[in-house]
Amino acid sequence: MADEVNTNTGSRVESRSSDPIRLSIIIPVRNEENVISDTLALLQRLRASGHEVIVVDGGSIDATATLAAAFADRVLQASPGRASQMNAGARVASGDLLLFVHADCALPENATAEIETAFRDGHRWGRFDVTIVGRPRVLKLVAFMMNLRSRLTGIATGDQGIFVERTLFVRIGGYAALPLLEDVALSKTLKRATGPPACLKARIKTSGRRWEANGAWRTIVTMWRLRLAFAFGADPQKLAQQYDS
Repeated sequence: MADEVNTNTGSRVESRSSDPIRLSIIIPVRNEENVISDTLALLQRLRASGHEVIVVDGGSIDATATLAAAFADRVLQASPGRASQMNAGARVASGDLLLFVHADCALPENATAEIETAFRDGHRWGRFDVTIVGRPRVLKLVAFMMNLRSRLTGIATGDQGIFVERTLFVRIGGYAALPLLEDVALSKTLKRATGPPACLKARIKTSGRRWEANGAWRTIVTMWRLRLAFAFGADPQKLAQQYDS
């Protein structure tokens, strides 16, 4: 169970209507003091419009939670792991739609309008195209392939900013308790439940720091190897250990 650090109540809206759609933006974090303030500052316009921002900390030993408290409606503490943290945020969310965003991502300017249009058109979940910000030129190719693969397979990644109708998310049981590739598992479940995602052309920006720190090509090969192994039934816990090493 998550322990709440900073709270702000909101009413639950259970059905689709002509009223404006309210988002609950859920951000899992752990030791992100270098980026969290900038990330949350970009969301203040959305908070002012009535959307809520929920930060879920997975045991940071730096000032992440303290910095987030000034910019978020709620800051929760949950057990480490993105799946666990995002589920904790979803449990207290009050919006019509949940939008899961990584700590180093920046939403497109028209994010809410794009999501609302997709929702009104009958899509119950979706994601954005992604741009990876970083020095290696190959990151443009990586982003292109991520977006193309997602359109062809109907599988979204966390870097693309996954949004889903809250009632649907609850009905399918949320994120599976996986230490890695929880976004792939969620996508597969949502596809079975309601069809492929809305693939929005508006671009979310994500940091290329992972590719820069570990080497762009090495990271690409590692992620493809892990995804293939996961698809063929490999133990997610062992894959997570390989990823961390």
